[in-house]
Amino acid sequence: MKIDITDPKNELIPGFKGTFIHGNGFTAAYWQVEKGSILPEHHHVHEQLTQVTEGEFELVVGGVKHLCKPEAVILIPSEVPHSGIALTDCKIIDIFCPGRPEYK
Repeated sequence: MKIDITDPKNELIPGFKGTFIHGNGFTAAYWQVEKGSILPEHHHVHEQLTQVTEGEFELVVGGVKHLCKPEAVILIPSEVPHSGIALTDCKIIDIFCPGRPEYK
């Protein structure tokens, strides 16, 4: 099955527009993020793997600041607080395990 990720339809957080793909036990989120958009601090039971594919994103995980540029990959363990800000327009891929039914 081919899925178009070039025109995201879901804006769950202001400035974060995403396309979501759900498999058995995981959710993949393909985000287009506007410069200056803020990811408020939060945590969840899901493990999260985050990859920046375009732009720059400052991600704070468990109090540690990471400057994420293209091809950077960050693993966010379950229940660890994290937040961030888009320093430029960005494209980001998040993989969540287990899946995120609230993204359906």
